[in-house]
Amino acid sequence: MNKDEPKAVTEILQELSTTSHVQVRSSTELAAQITKAAGEEDEKRVEDGRGPLRRRTDYRAVRTAPRSLTLTPWQVIHAIGLGAAAARQGAGRGLAEHWGSLRYNQALESNRGGYLQLSSEGRDLLRFYKATQSGEIGTGFASLLAENIIRSRYPDHSVSVIPADVALKAGWTLRGSGIGARPEPRQRRPHFFVEAWQPGQPSKVLLLSSKGTHSSAHQVQKQLATAGAHVESVHIGPYGTVPYLLIGTEIPTKEGLAVHALEAPGTTVLRQPGETSGADLDLFLEQENRTADIVRPTDHGETTVPGFQVLPDSFAWFSVVLARTEAATLTAFTGGGKPTAQYLTKEQGQRHFQHDAHANTAGLRDAEHRIHGVDFVGTDHIYRLNGTRVEAFSGLQKDLYMYLHHGRVNDYRREVHALRGQWPDRSTSEQWNAVSIRADGTVMAIRLRDE
Repeated sequence: MNKDEPKAVTEILQELSTTSHVQVRSSTELAAQITKAAGEEDEKRVEDGRGPLRRRTDYRAVRTAPRSLTLTPWQVIHAIGLGAAAARQGAGRGLAEHWGSLRYNQALESNRGGYLQLSSEGRDLLRFYKATQSGEIGTGFASLLAENIIRSRYPDHSVSVIPADVALKAGWTLRGSGIGARPEPRQRRPHFFVEAWQPGQPSKVLLLSSKGTHSSAHQVQKQLATAGAHVESVHIGPYGTVPYLLIGTEIPTKEGLAVHALEAPGTTVLRQPGETSGADLDLFLEQENRTADIVRPTDHGETTVPGFQVLPDSFAWFSVVLARTEAATLTAFTGGGKPTAQYLTKEQGQRHFQHDAHANTAGLRDAEHRIHGVDFVGTDHIYRLNGTRVEAFSGLQKDLYMYLHHGRVNDYRREVHALRGQWPDRSTSEQWNAVSIRADGTVMAIRLRDE
């Protein structure tokens, strides 16, 4: 095939289901390099009058970090789409944003050594949206690595990765008021909350800041230095005690991808004093208008600084926020509409899902497919890939979907937790060229469509 000719769609779909490896790098040397990068950035900020950034600097190498991730490009696309489904409502109306993950169908491929890298198509696309591509691909790898790390530490828990901005909007106004510039700590926020949970029990939670770059490892270090300011803006419990992960994805043009990671270890449990059970996750959420301040201890007592803090007396509320934001993400992934709107407050974007009106979709939640013996409900997307019609499907296991459709978050979590370790892990099926099924019960699949 001429290098200027588009790949055959059958070849693209085969690559999407091909298992590859991605290096994971975490070390004390990396932590030292990021500390140095932070110092250099702050020196420049002092010179131009902005002053140093507030950052968390208690990071270190990730204990029990895997040496590599083994996955398919389709799993990465699934993670990107799930993260976008409820995170950016805007004009895209949720579901259309989710389908934007399909732009990466031709962006990743396995090299001869079995490691994932950018394809020639992925390199060509850098001209058009380099920053967008690196950021979105970075969130996909960051969420997958975070799940891997937290599951290895809490094997008897389920793990959810929840868009932080959507969750925070339930309690705080993140938009500017139009009067002056907003303080930097309110502009820089972590990308996700990672929740390790068991039904009926208080959850464990940590912050995740994600970065991605097409540049060198040195640029990753600079990005992760700034990521320390993103996690500094949110505190759960007393100041500086919530653990976090900083994850940056290096996407070179000619070599294999690498994921760089650091952490501040620890455990933050959303348990109020005297409470032993978890919150009722079926409770309806009212929009709150909390003060965007953090209580920080000083040598002479304490002071308040800009940011977002959840104190112990609000842990039950925040548990509900996390669970219902995840429910909104899952239902948005299957088709959005009123099943999603019920889980969101006004500031979280409820109005964008009140009506079933999404770009490029003729029917929502009207597709049912049986994949690997499991029944799924969701939405189809028919489009052309290099001139050939293909069908993509995103959905949720049918019983789990019905729980969320009727507002039964407690039942969803109880059932999906019981199904841990039982989901099929094959990357293809008889009827689908590429398949990804996640532990949350969601599926994403793609296949050729008859003309």
